[in-house]
Amino acid sequence: METFNIPATPSLMKEFLRQMGGTAVIDGGLATELELHGADLNDPLWSAKCLLTSPHLIRSVHLDYLEAGADIIITASYQATIQGFEAKGFSREQSENLLKKSVDIALEARRIYYERCSKSSSGGTGDGRILKNRPILVAASVGSYGAYLADGSEYSGCYGEAMTVNALKEFHRRRVQVLAEAGPDIIAFETVPNKIEAQIPAWLTFNSKDGINVVSGDSLLQCASIAESCKQVVAVGINCTPPRFIHDLILAIKKVTTKPIVIYPNSGERYDADRKEWVENTGVSDEDFVSYVNKWCEIGASLVGGCCRTTPNTIKAIYRALSDRSPAAPGQK
Repeated sequence: METFNIPATPSLMKEFLRQMGGTAVIDGGLATELELHGADLNDPLWSAKCLLTSPHLIRSVHLDYLEAGADIIITASYQATIQGFEAKGFSREQSENLLKKSVDIALEARRIYYERCSKSSSGGTGDGRILKNRPILVAASVGSYGAYLADGSEYSGCYGEAMTVNALKEFHRRRVQVLAEAGPDIIAFETVPNKIEAQIPAWLTFNSKDGINVVSGDSLLQCASIAESCKQVVAVGINCTPPRFIHDLILAIKKVTTKPIVIYPNSGERYDADRKEWVENTGVSDEDFVSYVNKWCEIGASLVGGCCRTTPNTIKAIYRALSDRSPAAPGQK
């Protein structure tokens, strides 16, 4: 089986994108797919609940996305925190092991996928699966402090006036350390709602509900500038934001960053934080979603996928929309 040498340095993403021909596909929504597989996620831990009850479902969803053409899979740790597990009665050691488990599952899914690729000579099996031996990154998800609160505040950025940068660093520090030690290729700090939380190094993706600022009202330009100033941030962009806003957000980010731009919007459906559910029939179809993709890449996006309420079908359509990619040959610069 072929292996891919992607250095674990700040230049990782640029080297990865060079090997991928300039663009890469991120996976899609995790929680929705877990529910379709029978998981009950009515819990403060959300998708991370499956780390306790049904890790095999997480692995299955990772594989679904890989076979849909995703080049990057994101772990089921968005709402997994040491504090959250301890609130469920787990010890510190057990909590840390559950965090590690999220990375282990994704790494196992990648290994299984490569094994399936090695058994296929046609790039697929005739049933629509994409079995193509290619560089694949595992991104360990770190949700914002608001995600831990499970009160919808990652969609508002309202943490209260008492919250400080040092307090946020203390909240995230051990969690990020445990995830990093588990061996992912990158940390994905997702759905960052305000500029105070952007001061913690990671792959940073913000969310917006107006196409101009992040959800707290902080300037996207300020947030992206903070990411640009940190050498350890390998990409910056937008996630969990309606597709209709993405074009202008990419143009705004380009003004202040030279880093690769990562984009994975939600389906466009509206989330009701009070009822803790998505409002149906408020989003766009996969066809409409994918119609944006090439334009996003033309104006500067390098990594494109989906967030909440997107599916393997969405990701497969993105993969096909970007099928003209020409991966760099071995040794090519």
